[in-house]
Amino acid sequence: MADSQANAVLAWDTVLDLGDGPEPLVQRLERALRGAVHAGRVPPGAALPPSRALADTLGVSRWVVTEAYGQLVAEGFCEARVGSGTRVSAHAGPRPVAPTRTAPLPEPRAPFDLGPGVPDLRHVPRTAWARAVHDALRDAADAELGTADPAGAPAARTAVAGYLSRARAATVTPDDVVVTHGATDAMTRLARALRGAGHRTLLVEDPSWGRLRDVARDAALTLVPVPVDDDGPDVPALVGAARRTGARAALLTPAHQFPTGALLAPARREQVLAWARAVDGLVIEDDYDAEFRYDRRPVGALQGLDADRVALVGSLSKTVSPALGLGWMTLPRRWRERLGPGFGGAPPSTVDQLALARFVTGGGYERHLRAARARFRRRRAALLDSLGRHLPGLSVSGIAAGLHVVVTLPDGVSAAAVVRAAAARDVTVADLDRYRLTRGPCDALVLGYGNLADARVDEAVARLAAAVHDARA
Repeated sequence: MADSQANAVLAWDTVLDLGDGPEPLVQRLERALRGAVHAGRVPPGAALPPSRALADTLGVSRWVVTEAYGQLVAEGFCEARVGSGTRVSAHAGPRPVAPTRTAPLPEPRAPFDLGPGVPDLRHVPRTAWARAVHDALRDAADAELGTADPAGAPAARTAVAGYLSRARAATVTPDDVVVTHGATDAMTRLARALRGAGHRTLLVEDPSWGRLRDVARDAALTLVPVPVDDDGPDVPALVGAARRTGARAALLTPAHQFPTGALLAPARREQVLAWARAVDGLVIEDDYDAEFRYDRRPVGALQGLDADRVALVGSLSKTVSPALGLGWMTLPRRWRERLGPGFGGAPPSTVDQLALARFVTGGGYERHLRAARARFRRRRAALLDSLGRHLPGLSVSGIAAGLHVVVTLPDGVSAAAVVRAAAARDVTVADLDRYRLTRGPCDALVLGYGNLADARVDEAVARLAAAVHDARA
């Protein structure tokens, strides 16, 4: 009796909204029944009308209703009992309404952003990239949209190989290239491959970028620090450390060492390769900041001198934006074989890779780099000028390249204290110790200018000078 009353009360033609659309009537009725229960218009345990009655009410065939009922029973959303018809399951009920607000955006960076490692996010080539995505998807062959090649889409590998040969003097063919999600992804794969090949230690520059060190540590490789001076990593110290620890692999940034800004001297380049040949080792070349040189053309990649001993790692993270999640590595043949058919990881989206191919071969990437070089050259000059006026006498080091400089603080001034005082003035700076494995001889700051608006350079340095004054006091 109660069920009959419930069905009499419920006006099913208003309770259920089949709507319009391309879906078959059966699926639209299933969706309408689920929606009515989730919205609380039909209570759990309620008996549904007989199929003939509901069909007449909704103006559909009885087959549509019986098929919809059967599907919902199969899913457990409804129950069918002999003699009592079809009921809504007691476990099916109203769902909590999700809030309509979207997830919060990432915390904005400080207004005066002197933090290193970030490109100019105001000048990401959005239109050029969107066009590359559109054109790549429009023109992609059907076969290209099938199962992804674990090494990367052939078009992307060909484009990257051409760019590296042309712009970085690398010795590379498309078969040597693996498309990755970025430098961290590449290092993750290489670190695991090293561990799988029996390596237990990895030589790393000290100081150096911490993220890649962390990846190597996560792969159970013991890090062996190598000191860095004005000519890059100290190769005699590297050879000595390798001899003591048995290390046969090294992670280096020859073109522009992070964070010291040093260039690996020509004689040391050959010494590193001679060591790798002698111990049957591998050099992982992080091509960090290599595209941004302001006093001359960028030096060629170390990989170009010995492709059998060097794996070259690069990405769009510092040149365009980390949001694209695209990078590459070149592998010596024996390491390609060692990594196997999966190359140690999953490739990025095929559509993104095809867009990368368009972006590179169509000239968009190198046009973006030329504009970025001019912009960063001006900004670096403005930063050095402001440092000379607001903080005269401080030592600024690093070649005319990249997106950062190193400033050595006066004796007795703590870099950690300056970082805190600067943050209170809406200025982001980094303590050089953040990138060190061992304690350094002096306090210094790493100042990035990649994501600093040109109009804010002088004010940022003025605020930094006030922070140094407070730390000194």
